[in-house]
Amino acid sequence: QVQLVESGGGLVQAGGSLRLSCAASGRTFSSYTMGWFRQAPGKEREFVATIVWIGGRTVYADSVLGRFTISRDNTKNTVYLQMSSLKPEDTAVYYCAATMDRTLVPRTSTGAYEYWGQGAQVTVSS
Repeated sequence: QVQLVESGGGLVQAGGSLRLSCAASGRTFSSYTMGWFRQAPGKEREFVATIVWIGGRTVYADSVLGRFTISRDNTKNTVYLQMSSLKPEDTAVYYCAATMDRTLVPRTSTGAYEYWGQGAQVTVSS
């Protein structure tokens, strides 16, 4: 079983920055492909970014490309999402997710992830 705990959400003005962290339990964090998703009120959960378990390959949603950066520190069992140039439309609950499927293909669908965090609220004011 993998437990994921997000932190770092909050309220920020448009154009500002935030960094989300997701701490994972387990001894094999380096074997997990990690992802970030978000869900705005009344909308479906959508893919934001992923980092593959080996090689560090990253993929981003078009809506955040160039503004968000996903990274990981395997020594701390933590994945990060650095968010810059934030827009009001980035307002959502952000979820960290993990999959132990050791594929080299980046996973962008919610169904590809077995484990989820509880979510962190990010609110961007205009």
